[in-house]
Amino acid sequence: MSIENQVREILLNIEQVMRELSLWQPMPPEPEAFDSKEPFAVDTMSAEQWLQWVLIPRMHALLAAEANLPTRFAITPYYEVAMPGMEKLHNALQRLDDLLNIED
Repeated sequence: MSIENQVREILLNIEQVMRELSLWQPMPPEPEAFDSKEPFAVDTMSAEQWLQWVLIPRMHALLAAEANLPTRFAITPYYEVAMPGMEKLHNALQRLDDLLNIED
């Protein structure tokens, strides 16, 4: 399976896990929340909002554009701190980290 298809599969799994954990939100944050300059928009969004409304759509956009995927990628450590006790989500995120964190 191509890396792109693996990423698609993992993104779908992350969404599924978020839905199972009742983290998936029906409405996006206010438009101003997207103007954050902080990593993970920590000043304007919750961790699950950033994942749902920023990371997942951006990754899908990269895939749709056939653009290069990131190769230095490690978001799981942030989520282990920001959302402790969410091992199922951490495991899904770790799969993405493992696939995309490619050393030069």
